[in-house]
Amino acid sequence: MISLQLSGDKNRPLRILCLGSHSDDIEIGCGGTILRLIEDYPGCVFHWVVFSTIGVRKAEAQRGAELFAGPKRLQQTLLKDFRDGFMPYDGAEIKKIFEELKTVEPDLIFTHTRKDAHQDHRLINELTWNTFRDHFILEYEIPKYDGDLGQPSVFVPIESAGYKKKIENLMDAFQSQRSKRWFEDSTFLALMRLRGMECSSPSGYAEAFYSRKLVL
Repeated sequence: MISLQLSGDKNRPLRILCLGSHSDDIEIGCGGTILRLIEDYPGCVFHWVVFSTIGVRKAEAQRGAELFAGPKRLQQTLLKDFRDGFMPYDGAEIKKIFEELKTVEPDLIFTHTRKDAHQDHRLINELTWNTFRDHFILEYEIPKYDGDLGQPSVFVPIESAGYKKKIENLMDAFQSQRSKRWFEDSTFLALMRLRGMECSSPSGYAEAFYSRKLVL
């Protein structure tokens, strides 16, 4: 397996832009990788954007960002209130937010995968690529009833402490989701175990991503 090291501007911290349609998307899709990046690049900073955080889910989104990135590393936390399932019909307003995010100039962007079965997720992916055309973008996956998982091309091995912390943080932050049959430890561990097997992760666990463009 070929390993990749992020470089960026040595005179400033690594800037990471995390984009999620709903509360918990970022944390489910790349929470373990975020925890690892903090270990590998201690000075990194995060811009955290969630487009649907309504009611109790807004506080949960804030809690999730703070648990995974840490308050001191969060340079921006943008929590919007677009309706779940209706984002394609609010595309112009969401596009305005993306245009404002250009000032971030991120070194790395996490977003949904373009083949995600959820229409909100696909829109956020489309606008990510529409807005950031010359950036390093990794598309994360979300397990769901629709069964839309594919063959990712980028793997991030997660050590034991990392994947356990991811599960602990998810259960802590997103209390409103714990009544759902799929939102449980075994779901998230199973996907990380599968991806860990596919990349021969030393711990047996990993997160995986889709990359359309990568320059070595």
